[in-house]
Amino acid sequence: MARTTPHEPDPSDGRPLYGRIAALLLDELRAGTVPPGERLPGERHLAAHFQVSRETIRQALEMLRRGGLIATDRRGSHATLPARPVGAPATPAFPLGARPADPAAVDRATVTWEAPPEEHARALGLAPHRPTLVHRYRSATPDGRSLRTAVTSFSAVALAEVAELARYRDRADGSTPAQLRRAYDWMRKAGLSLHHHDAITQADGARSVRVTRRVHDQYARPLEITDLVVNAEQETLVYEFTLPAAG
Repeated sequence: MARTTPHEPDPSDGRPLYGRIAALLLDELRAGTVPPGERLPGERHLAAHFQVSRETIRQALEMLRRGGLIATDRRGSHATLPARPVGAPATPAFPLGARPADPAAVDRATVTWEAPPEEHARALGLAPHRPTLVHRYRSATPDGRSLRTAVTSFSAVALAEVAELARYRDRADGSTPAQLRRAYDWMRKAGLSLHHHDAITQADGARSVRVTRRVHDQYARPLEITDLVVNAEQETLVYEFTLPAAG
């Protein structure tokens, strides 16, 4: 929302100012500026964006809240529009191999600020031993028969362009849980087109499969690289793709 041009409500509109601001904000939500479930910017940011007082913003938010278009909890206000715009492409969950919500699986995800593996550094164009944001994901079922581990390193471009990722640097202590499932949505919201290249190889004999994903943007700049290892003896790794109809 920070990248959009501030709007001025139409003075000829007979509605109260907060009602006109609520309509403008709703238009931006419907346009996908803030995806469903994503936290809205704070009142101060919205007041500057729409060039009105914070009290007007509070009234506008309350109007949308009464209409069921946003919800507010301890983390702030969130868009609750029921569906994404028609034709908007679905964004895969992050990291590669992340399971759908499964109460039986034990998932753990953390971030650290450290030098990535050498292969990752080369793929991202990082100097040797230069630290970056590294994400680690581990998912296992209670019986231990299904295990997935993924290590992701982000490039300097991703951290410079995507504010939501950059904020994790101060929390990258390796112990704080860090679910980045919306990482690809954040990248797209920052204006980046995502190009994925996935390579599958057999690892550790026939017992596991390694999938390496490299993601770059529309300018061929690397954004991230992920190495996923799956216990192939006990489960099937499924890729699902949706292609829009031609024309």
